[in-house]
Amino acid sequence: MAEAGSGSASATKMCRVPERAKLHIAMIVFQIGYAGNHVIMRVALNMGVSKLVFPFYRNILALLALAPSAYFLEKKKRPALTISFLIQFFLLGFIGITLNQGFYIFGLDNTSPTLASATENSVPAVTFIMAALLRMEQVHLNRKDGIAKVLGTLASVAGALVITLYKGPTVYSPNLPSNKSDFFSFGDAKGKNWTVGCICLIGHSLCWSSWIVLQAPVLKKYPARLSFVSYTCFFAVMQFGAIAACIERDSRSWQVHSGGEVFSIFYAGLIASAMVFVIQIYVVDRDGPLFVSMYLPLQTLLAAIMATVTLGEEFYLGGILGAALIIAGLYLVILGKSQESKFLSENNLIYSLSENNQVEDPVESSLIQPLLPAPGK
Repeated sequence: MAEAGSGSASATKMCRVPERAKLHIAMIVFQIGYAGNHVIMRVALNMGVSKLVFPFYRNILALLALAPSAYFLEKKKRPALTISFLIQFFLLGFIGITLNQGFYIFGLDNTSPTLASATENSVPAVTFIMAALLRMEQVHLNRKDGIAKVLGTLASVAGALVITLYKGPTVYSPNLPSNKSDFFSFGDAKGKNWTVGCICLIGHSLCWSSWIVLQAPVLKKYPARLSFVSYTCFFAVMQFGAIAACIERDSRSWQVHSGGEVFSIFYAGLIASAMVFVIQIYVVDRDGPLFVSMYLPLQTLLAAIMATVTLGEEFYLGGILGAALIIAGLYLVILGKSQESKFLSENNLIYSLSENNQVEDPVESSLIQPLLPAPGK
């Protein structure tokens, strides 16, 4: 019996997945889901879906998926709802979902899935700039971490400018069959305005970064994250509904015309919004926002592969150079943030030992915190 028991315990131990491995698996699933969203949304746009009605339906699905979980899981830690909270949720929903998603859709429609994904790597650097301007983030140019963050920010800004101002020649064009179907033709952006698309994608990154910075003080008073996002999503549904009702007067714009459109709406609402948000909460709670940020370039790589294989997307020199600068800037900002955390922890330990008492934790930086995508990007 003892042998059987030990054998069972051994088998259980062998089957147990280490916590660190779970985090890596979760982030890979996260990036696959998000990269797929870039491509699927581009296909939906080329099918002719309304750029205002699509996010309206998408956020309804995200809200239906998130709200029940928020209600039951956060009953005990959800603060009482006040007028002040409702106003803040409304504004954050407008910035983090309505404007954010609107810029993203118009940017994607005029550029490509790979470029849309690449520009999102600039979010940590843009967040750093905003946090520094609002004095929520300290810049120490006399330390290595401060220099790394500043250089990373400059590299990301330079990359965004290169992408916007210089398209350049075609570097890679997939060899598609001469009798290619309409599905493959969805990848090109002929007849679109590349510069306007890039400006919209920069606006998308600015809104995302603003959402990250502005939500930090709100979450300190209202720590129920799922409820927070559910409320902002609810207001975004109302905002998109009102805007779409004013602009999309043709009833056909509100109709879903094919199974492909149904699939894209469900994918965007349930996978790219609800599932991705839950995964990110899980990872941030266990290993912090830096771990999440490090996986952003994987999303760009996956989006590039998917877009090339399924849509026949071409790559341009300006896009490649700009993406390389943005990703380099991302890792410099991450390096700086990591060095800063190490510096603060060492100093706190020394001070604690010398004073022989506990000291309060320094104010948390809002940079890349919590780097949660607005749940309908």
